Amino acid sequence: MARAVADELAELGQRLIAVRVHDHFRSDPSNFWYGKPSMDPELEGWWQVFSLAVYTGHDRLALEPFLRSERTRIADIARSHGGFTQGGAEGHAATLERAFTRAGLLHELPTAEVTLPDPLPVDPEPPAAGPQWSCSGAGEPGEVVQAVVAVAERMYGGAEDIPDVAAWLLDEEFAFGEPDESTGEFLGDLADTVAHQGTCTDVTVEAVPFLAALIRDEGVPTGTRLILLGDLLRLAVTGRATAASLADRIAALGSVWEEPAADYMTHRAISREMPGLLANWDAESDAVRFVLAALNASVTSDGEALVTRQRLAALPVPAGTSRADIMALVEALLRGDQSGLQTVLDRLAAWVPDIAERSQSPYAAPRDLAMSVLPDLVMADVGPAAYR
Repeated sequence: MARAVADELAELGQRLIAVRVHDHFRSDPSNFWYGKPSMDPELEGWWQVFSLAVYTGHDRLALEPFLRSERTRIADIARSHGGFTQGGAEGHAATLERAFTRAGLLHELPTAEVTLPDPLPVDPEPPAAGPQWSCSGAGEPGEVVQAVVAVAERMYGGAEDIPDVAAWLLDEEFAFGEPDESTGEFLGDLADTVAHQGTCTDVTVEAVPFLAALIRDEGVPTGTRLILLGDLLRLAVTGRATAASLADRIAALGSVWEEPAADYMTHRAISREMPGLLANWDAESDAVRFVLAALNASVTSDGEALVTRQRLAALPVPAGTSRADIMALVEALLRGDQSGLQTVLDRLAAWVPDIAERSQSPYAAPRDLAMSVLPDLVMADVGPAAYR
């Protein structure tokens, strides 16, 4: 099957195509990976196809819609042969050609270039945006740090076991260290402490009550609270987003997705904080309510939503806007409406290229896919208000 994939890629005009047994480099004494444990032991016995495609004649940004369609086409080819894709890389064509490992080379077409369509495809125009959110900004770095540390001291001051996220803030080295240049930099450091590179761990689970306390605290600027809500939203969907991104791989391996324990426990911890986060709904800004509704949709079980349709109806979401499509996604998640989710995802895919690409796998469950795209959609809509 790997050879059949290689032949199809050659027909597309790709320049170099090789087929190697998975973990080939672990059996090569000259390679760094020789003898080392496999990073993917479940792929033992599989074959991998490596290829180099060359595109010239256009600016890289102009090529993006076409390259997206190529990624979709290659994923379809892999899927049709019972496989899956594992990503790729871009770079200078001559450099990549020199660095390409020739082991297992099946096709070498020295001057081959992928034929580009004329005209090149372009991304669709999105609907009009919703009205500007009324929201105070994230605040000055010193102001934000002071407010965040004050919450940490109230919650954990004098305690023996302090979560890593608060221990960092209460450490003397932090208190007397160089201040961050911007609020965004400080919040980025905070987010990295909670979930390094976005990965949930036991540290993340322990940090959820602290993040929730910051979001509820009146001393924390509204824009900062909005950003922290966005962080919680991303953490809440981590497991389901991973399931959506690995759907082809899971199907090819004949596996059943098992959510990592830390992702599940983080999701549950956020769910426990929802009643407290929603308790002050009536006094919150519309922007905060919008993200709260999305967060509730990401952690609720069918029929357990705390955000009601009556509450959502009060938000500024004009029909026909991009915000209306995002809100429709939130409502479908809150209702547990599977057919409605697919309808909304199709509508979003018509103007969000990334969603169109992600939606190509027939193995990605609509709810997983919806939750994987929800944070980016919501925060792209409210984000400018937070940093105003």
